[in-house]
Parts: sequence; structure tokens; C-alpha cells
Amino acid sequence: MISSLSISNYALIKKLQLEPDAGLNIVTGETGAGKSIMLGAVGLLLGHRADTKALLDKEVKCVVEGEFDIAKLGLHSLFESEDLDYEDSTIIRREINPKGKSRAFINDVPVTLEIMKTIGLRLIDIHSQNESIQLGNKSVKVKLLDDYAQTTKELTKFQSDYQAYSKLAKKLSDLLEEEKSSKTDEEFKKFLLDELVQANLQEGEQTKLEDELQILEHAEEIKLKLAQISTEFSESEVSVNDRLKEAAAILRNMASFSKDLETLSTRFESATEEIVDIIHDVAGIQASVEHNPARMEEVSQRLDLIYKLQQKHKIGDVERLLKIQTQLETETLGAINLEEEIKQLKVAQEQLEQEMVRSAEILSEKRRGQIDVFSASLNELLAEVGMPDGHVEFVYKRVEPWKLGVDEIEILFSANKGIKPEPVGNVASGGEFSRLMFCIKYLLASKTAMPTVIFDEIDTGVSGEIALKMANMMRRMSDNHQIISISHLPQIAARGQAHYFVYKNNEAEKAESMIRKLEPADRLEEIAKMIGGENPSDTARNSARELIEME
Repeated sequence: MISSLSISNYALIKKLQLEPDAGLNIVTGETGAGKSIMLGAVGLLLGHRADTKALLDKEVKCVVEGEFDIAKLGLHSLFESEDLDYEDSTIIRREINPKGKSRAFINDVPVTLEIMKTIGLRLIDIHSQNESIQLGNKSVKVKLLDDYAQTTKELTKFQSDYQAYSKLAKKLSDLLEEEKSSKTDEEFKKFLLDELVQANLQEGEQTKLEDELQILEHAEEIKLKLAQISTEFSESEVSVNDRLKEAAAILRNMASFSKDLETLSTRFESATEEIVDIIHDVAGIQASVEHNPARMEEVSQRLDLIYKLQQKHKIGDVERLLKIQTQLETETLGAINLEEEIKQLKVAQEQLEQEMVRSAEILSEKRRGQIDVFSASLNELLAEVGMPDGHVEFVYKRVEPWKLGVDEIEILFSANKGIKPEPVGNVASGGEFSRLMFCIKYLLASKTAMPTVIFDEIDTGVSGEIALKMANMMRRMSDNHQIISISHLPQIAARGQAHYFVYKNNEAEKAESMIRKLEPADRLEEIAKMIGGENPSDTARNSARELIEME
């Protein structure tokens, strides 16, 4: 319920502070005094749009703040889902600065208007003749039946199953789309992988093959030149090797003459040994090199294959080809894993769907069991509020699973005898429709914890005994719920536990809307004026007193 409400700098309201009673609060006042302005301000706490036109003083920001006792409304999970800290005493504030920028806060935490609307609609229910528009929404109609049938437990179970199923179905759909879009790519990747696997590439082989091919292509020249070197050093009559050995012997004999000659002798012998080893290796290579056309063709073909693969993949070495092969193996394995994951998800989806259908059927059964009871109770109440020929029908329809189950509800309504009931959302808003919604909320008040209900002149078009019945119904509703009723009927005003009077103060430079809580004597006088006019007679005062004392 609303513990306190403050409005500043909104329309004709400069400053207003209200602490409504926990029961039935009555708001009366002259036409144009500002009752509708108050509703507009409250609407800001429900996320309604506003602009700088709403500011009384264009240089000062507008602030509307409501403190709510929400301990009995069971909103912990809602606050958690919106990532808000829950407080039994919750404060909602809306600010509009002179530039038109709007800010919203819940417990001093900035929130979007969408979140404010989600929370606000669970705290305040404004009932007016425009509510027929809401009843065109299929969720609202099902919610009315759920509130009456008290399906909170069953609905929570279904929605948990539905969310799990929907989440998995979305994941499966995405994977199937991925599988479909990658089918062509997958086949091409498999072709590339098979090609690389078949090539059996080896790390470092390209360099070895290129070196080998160079030797094979110049084998005769290499063999001839190396043979010349080998002959000069080892096989001629006066070979280079023999002359080097002679020189080494001479230096060795002179090594004792000086340190320099000793060092020189050592260096020469070392160099000679190295040259002899080189000539030995030259001979070895010369002996191993052969002109081999078959091997040259084999090496050339292998290198051609490597070059073609490099050109295809736009790279220049075997090592990167091997990395691509590894990547393709991973991706191919991923495609296999994707196929397996899809199979597993399909099995899980079937299981979740069965669970969802079971919980949906339990929910639907409980709803169907209350449809006739709900409509019969409403038809009885319609007669009490002055519509003896009014008729309501709830039409049930089975549908594919959606966020509220497998049911849709159409509410048909006719206010007059012989007139075929039509969908209530299509019925022109007026007194009859307003009373229908009043009856619905009267029945729901006995079933569930409702937010603060604000009735905006729902008594339009009624009087006398019907007005008394509606007043008594409001009073009974207020035993468990906070009710605020904007009214012009004395019968309803007299049943209030707190009475607020809205008036326009014209003494200031700019007219302002004001509100004050009426004390018992002032309240009696106000109700007397509602009965007998601006200057009520004693008879009107006595009638007012009778209405107030009536039980």
C-alpha cells in the first residue's frame, strides 16, 4: 500500500503531501480542482511519459515520490529479476528537470522507465473507464482468471519449465542454423583436409628437397669439378697434399728457433689437417653424386605438389601448411561434435517439452475448473450494481504453449438484455464497463494480495441504492486492501475511513491545486454539500450524518 505520496511542481500542484489510510480513502472536490492532476502525477510512478509541460514552474524540477509497504505482495523474485535490492518499505521516485529529461529511481537506484513500469504496476492499479483498452491484451485476461483461480504455484512451475524449454529450443535453433549455413563450408574444408592428409607433408622437407633437386640438376658438373679438386690435391704426381706435408715438416723443424715459428708451425699443421679432411669429404661427395633422372623427376613432382598447396592456401612454407591441416582437423572435429550436440539437444528438448506440457495441463485444468464459477459470481454482482441484464462469459481456447500456458481467454460482455455478448475489449468504455471491472476487482480482492487500487469516478451513472451497494463493496474490499476512490457520490464518500478534499487556491499569483484531509466536522459538511449543494440545509446535513453512521 501507499504509505506516503509527495508531489511537487507538477501541473497545478506546487507542493502536496499525502499519507493515505490503509483502508478506504475518499477523494472529492470540485470539477477542475485537480483530482485528475493527482492521477497524472501518480501515473509518473507507473512509467508514464511526461515532458516540461507538466512543470508548474519551468525553472524547477518536478518530483513525484511514493513510499510503499509491499511486505504482503510477494515481490522478492520480481525485484531479484530486475537486479534490485528488495525492501519491505520501497520508495519510487520520478524526476523531470526543466530541460525535459526524466529520471526514475527505486530505492535510490536509477532504473529505466520500463523497469519502473514493471514494478509500479504491481504496486498501484488505477481503475478508470479507459481500462477496456487493457482488456484487449490477452495476458491481462488470463491474469484475471489466474488471480481468481489462485494459480500462482502452478503458473510459476509452468513458467520455469517454459523458460527452460524456450532457452534450449533457441540454442537448438541456433545450432541447426549454424549447421545449415556451414554445410557447404564443411564439405569444402573436408576436401582441403583430405588433400593435405594425402600429401603427408613433413616438417622441413621442402628445404631438403630443394637442395637435393639443385644437386640432381647439376650432378655432372658437380662430379666433374669435385673430381678435379680431388685429383689436384691427392692424385697428381706432385699433389697439393704432398707439398703441404713437406711444408709442414720444414716448419716443424724450425719451430725450436723461436716462439713465432713454433706458433706458425702449429697453425700450419692444423690448417693442413683441415684441408686434408675437406679434400676427403670432397671425394666422398664426388663419389655419391650421380646423375639420376628418375629421382630428379620424383623430387620435382613432390615440390610441385608442395608449391601448388602453398599457392592454394596463399602461404610460402610447409610448416604453415601443417598448421592449416591441424586447424582443419579441429574444425572438422567441431562439425562432428556439433552434430552430436544437436542430437543430444533434441533428446533434452523432447524431455523438457514433455515436462512443460505436463505442468501446462495442470495449470490449464485449474483454470478451467474456475471459469464457470468466476463468470457466475460476476453475473450475480452485475445485478447488485444496477445491471440486472448484464452478462459475462469466459470463452476458453486451447493454444500452442506461450509464456502463460496453453490457454487463451476471451471475455464476452453485454450490458443489456437481448444483446449478444461481444469481446469486452471492443465494448465502448462507460458506466457499465466501469462497474463490470469494479465487480471483477471486488471478487479478486477476496482471493489475492492486490496492489493499492485507485477507482477514478467508477460511480459515474449510478445513484441511490446501487451507489450504497458499491460503497459497501468498497468498504469490504478495504478490509484487506488499500483503496483510493475519487468520487462525486455522497453514498461512497460517507463510507470512507479517510476523506481528502481537493480544491483550487486562487489567492496565489498562479492558481494551485491543494489537498487536505477533512476532520469529522468538515467531512460532514462536505458530504452535506454533495447532497444539497454549496449551501446545504439541515436536512442535507442530517442525511449526511445518516450516511456516515450507516453500517
